[in-house]
Amino acid sequence: QVQLVESGGGLVQAGGSLRLSCAASGGTFISYAMGWFRQAPGKERDVVAAISWSGGNTYYADSVKGRFTISRANAKNAVYLQMNNLKPEDTAVYHCATSTSVAGLTGRQRSISSWGQGTQVTVSS
Repeated sequence: QVQLVESGGGLVQAGGSLRLSCAASGGTFISYAMGWFRQAPGKERDVVAAISWSGGNTYYADSVKGRFTISRANAKNAVYLQMNNLKPEDTAVYHCATSTSVAGLTGRQRSISSWGQGTQVTVSS
């Protein structure tokens, strides 16, 4: 099973940017689709973005389209989330996750293989 460790969260003013990183170990990283989820207090954990093993297929939630970009570096066993023009409603704990496909991350029937522990993102107004 792949172990995931997120980093890069922090406090930023509205309109600012952050870049989250997720480092994977203990598995065959290239075999997995990767995703970023977020969970705000009292809310469900929702998918933000996802990327296929090749990087050729990406998914973005409507709320982040045009502002967030997901990418991966298979040689480094890493996935990234570049977040621009951040808004207070982006405040949440961000988790990365693995699945066998993008659909396994974004579909109604999720099939998550591994979760990271999360990194806090706080956007002040």
